[in-house]
Amino acid sequence: MTEAHGTGAPDPEVRDPGLQPERTRLAWRRTTLSWTVVAVLAVKLALHDDATPAGLTALALSALVWVGFLAVAHRRIHSLSTARPRPLSHRGALLAAGCTIALAVFGAALIW
Repeated sequence: MTEAHGTGAPDPEVRDPGLQPERTRLAWRRTTLSWTVVAVLAVKLALHDDATPAGLTALALSALVWVGFLAVAHRRIHSLSTARPRPLSHRGALLAAGCTIALAVFGAALIW
């Protein structure tokens, strides 16, 4: 790194991101793949024996949450392709966490 104005401190404008953004992008891709597997298993579970209205409602809500998470993940993956990726926003983090919790609740509703 270069020094900032001869002070001996690293210049905050010069950054070598290395492979960290790539690892983060791959982690988001693996997470979306896991979510897709869970969504497919939810469809199989909901339609396997008998389709009840409660099961179909939980399935529809799970699909909606899955699409919401895919939107958050796609946005994050796209933002990591820049030279200086911004940190994940609080809104994005809360939305991803909320989608995860909601999927767990809807999955539990499918089981019982």
